[in-house]
Amino acid sequence: MLSLKAIHHIAIIASNYSQSRHFYCQILGLQLLNETYRAERQSWKADLALDGRYVIELFSFPDAPPRVSYPEACGLRHLAFAVEDLEQAIRFLASHHIECEPIRIDPITNKAFTFFSDPDGLPLEFYQDGVDDAE
Repeated sequence: MLSLKAIHHIAIIASNYSQSRHFYCQILGLQLLNETYRAERQSWKADLALDGRYVIELFSFPDAPPRVSYPEACGLRHLAFAVEDLEQAIRFLASHHIECEPIRIDPITNKAFTFFSDPDGLPLEFYQDGVDDAE
């Protein structure tokens, strides 16, 4: 039987690498662990961490097609981050001109959540109060 330990990382391809790097590092607060330019691919790769744990690979690729976010398509739906204070997180994003959807309550966990988008329209979620409760 296969025994998975954890999700190792999530890979994101950005249409504007520097804009997305700024968003994930300067606005969301992920730490840049390593950044490499791969000349043979004309591509940047950044390794980003949350609380010191490697979680996201941020890539640039020339002429990558846009991701379909709406209407929702099959495949990975969104990336969710746990936050302690959802309203504070929403105010912080608003101070950076990032709009969030109205707060909703998960009918199963009774936890509050909201959605917003990264610079390429990738759906992101802030989920109130802890990783164990995420959908």
